[in-house]
Amino acid sequence: MIVDFYHLTASPLEKVLPAVAEKILAGGERLLVVAEEPHLARLDEQLWTYARTAFLPHGRGDAAAQPVFLSANVEATNGATNVALADGAWREEALAFERIFYFFDASNLESARSAWRDLKARPEAAARYWKQDERGKWVQGP
Repeated sequence: MIVDFYHLTASPLEKVLPAVAEKILAGGERLLVVAEEPHLARLDEQLWTYARTAFLPHGRGDAAAQPVFLSANVEATNGATNVALADGAWREEALAFERIFYFFDASNLESARSAWRDLKARPEAAARYWKQDERGKWVQGP
């Protein structure tokens, strides 16, 4: 499994998540977006309005019909092999997916560090750290 740690320092989740979701859908795959309930309504709205000329099919109901499914539960009810942990909280259940996108900011730094240390000790997990450079481009860190 691949675990991509995205440290949100320059761009908010609302700008980063749609780009990741678009790439996954372009590859013919599905995505589960996990967050606590208060965040889901905001994410749902933002995924509808993030760009005037783009459409990102997603929703919170009828999981099987949603290429991008928003849920508080880490269950691939939409058939996703990719999961985005979108509220900064690490969830061990995500390790059942092929690819994990873990988004965190300064308020979740300790949780991210702990998850990083745990994953580096697991031979089946390939953990990668991504940060933005001064131009806003995502670069892989050490």
